[in-house]
Amino acid sequence: MRFLTEELVRRIIREFGTPVYVYSEKVLRQSAQDLLEFPHAFGLTVRYAMKACPTRAILRVIHQQGLYIDASSGFEVERAMRARIPASHIQLTSQELPADLFQLGQKGIRFTACSLNQLETYGQKFQAGPRRAIGIRVNPGLGSGHCGRTNTGGPSSSFGIWPAYLEKAKAIAKQYGLVIDRLHTHIGSGSDPEVWVKVAKMSLAIAEQLPDVEVLDLGGGFKVGRMPDEATTDLQVCGSAVKTAFEEFAQKTGRRLKLEIEPGTYVVAAAGSIVAKVIDVVTTRPDPNGLVFAKVDTGMTELIRPALYGAQHPITVVPREEDPTRQMIPCVVSGHCCESGDILTPAPGDPNTVATRKLLEPEIGDGLVIDFTGAYGSAMAAKHYNSFPEAPEVLIYADGTLRLIRRRQQLKQMVENEV
Repeated sequence: MRFLTEELVRRIIREFGTPVYVYSEKVLRQSAQDLLEFPHAFGLTVRYAMKACPTRAILRVIHQQGLYIDASSGFEVERAMRARIPASHIQLTSQELPADLFQLGQKGIRFTACSLNQLETYGQKFQAGPRRAIGIRVNPGLGSGHCGRTNTGGPSSSFGIWPAYLEKAKAIAKQYGLVIDRLHTHIGSGSDPEVWVKVAKMSLAIAEQLPDVEVLDLGGGFKVGRMPDEATTDLQVCGSAVKTAFEEFAQKTGRRLKLEIEPGTYVVAAAGSIVAKVIDVVTTRPDPNGLVFAKVDTGMTELIRPALYGAQHPITVVPREEDPTRQMIPCVVSGHCCESGDILTPAPGDPNTVATRKLLEPEIGDGLVIDFTGAYGSAMAAKHYNSFPEAPEVLIYADGTLRLIRRRQQLKQMVENEV
């Protein structure tokens, strides 16, 4: 297990019930510090992509450690401000413009336009005021991700302004008196570091066409190796190549661009786990192709990545009490939803195929831990499917204290907006 012990798992089950998200303050702070040490030539700002996990207590720990915020919607901006993060530390890069865009701008939120329409809309809203600095997101023409659904660059992606329309973007900015001082690109999640560096160079070539750009934001997408055979991006290796590219750009143009990065997964993935319980064990073993299924009281309602991507997460069975006689056996771990796709052990990259894991032979009442679920677990789960309530969240503080940071939802809260 990543940061839990069997004794601590049993205590969490007793005190908070299951399923429950558990986070480690120590791991959060260390991940943030690793990112703040990303190599750079002329300055660095690290923005946490809060869509990965927007819980208030998590945001506050990350911000205390020195990270700023990247928000993907007006609602995320509001959540960040409710976590007492200054507006000047928040950047909005959204596919849907919030209705209160003008008010957010007045508060000091930084805005990045992701399309020509967004750029024009922003210009119209602020045309009566002084010249406004703005960022634009450009699709660099190349993308990379651990699967097609996490690739956010190239001709098959709608994210950002296509390079061929750069002159149009400059004309719109000039029309409304906007200064494009920030350039943003992002190629996908779990991206190949070599591709990431290549896109950095492509992005610098775009920045060369935008004379007022002072900041180049290269997004995030740094791979976190969740399984033993998966490698984690070496930030020092990746960053060193980017640092060199920025230095070469400065020598060529005389412009010393500041670097921004926007990691989400890298900050929180390893800092979160789901603690659940085995609620049933069934088998189809009489059949030659039969399997053992460990049914648990969690699933796509807390973690949808396996069903969505065929994503892999380490899973550990924690016996109710020590039992040295139990053996490791191949098991399928299935979720609690009435949904055939609610499988927590799909084949790698293939959510349509059931696979097994070697686990301690499960018994009803055992605990079960799913690791590396801090990113896109709570934030992206299929909440309320089968009317299961939102699971609570617990933070393990650096001194070992366990504290509830989100309560378990009640049914009355789930239905209170129905009329």
